Amino acid sequence: MAKVKLTKTALKKERDSLKQFQRFLPTLQLKKQQLQLEMRECLNRIEFNERRERESKARLSSWLALFGAEQDAFRAADLVKVDRIKTDVMNIAGVEVPHFQRVVFADIEYDLFSEDPWMDDAVAALRKIVELRMEREVIRKQYDLIQTELRVTTQRVNLFEKVKIPECKDNIRRIGIYLGDMDTSAVVRSKIAKNKLQETVA
Repeated sequence: MAKVKLTKTALKKERDSLKQFQRFLPTLQLKKQQLQLEMRECLNRIEFNERRERESKARLSSWLALFGAEQDAFRAADLVKVDRIKTDVMNIAGVEVPHFQRVVFADIEYDLFSEDPWMDDAVAALRKIVELRMEREVIRKQYDLIQTELRVTTQRVNLFEKVKIPECKDNIRRIGIYLGDMDTSAVVRSKIAKNKLQETVA
């Protein structure tokens, strides 16, 4: 702890600092709550996304088995190539995070007459699974960025709550006691001087 000056100017400075910390603390606490809520929401979206992918895979597997096309599924996979992932940026409690829009797939042409009739449906189903995976990666990135911001915000909340505010209150108390003692001492000295003056006059 830095040595504090025991003056009225220092007392005013400490009181101003205390007011500032007490004004900012609720905002930081609210931000911390929002970030925690958003992290839980990200986890819920990841869980929902994983469930949809499992359901899509199960439908695709049963459908391929029905048509006896499991051995040809790799051909369909070769026709599904990601060109790019389209995202934009959104602001969550002061943190800029990527927001998934869609996956743009490479346009791979194939002969509809030479391929099995189920190939179009298989490609569409595989694209849906890939899209779910890409969306999940973006949500995980959101989660990581929010988690980093939450860590910083929590450190600030702790700094204000456990260090700065108690430190200011303690400094105000110490300066107040010192200034009070100085005032009392000045009054006592004044009375002594007055008494001596009266004794001298008498």
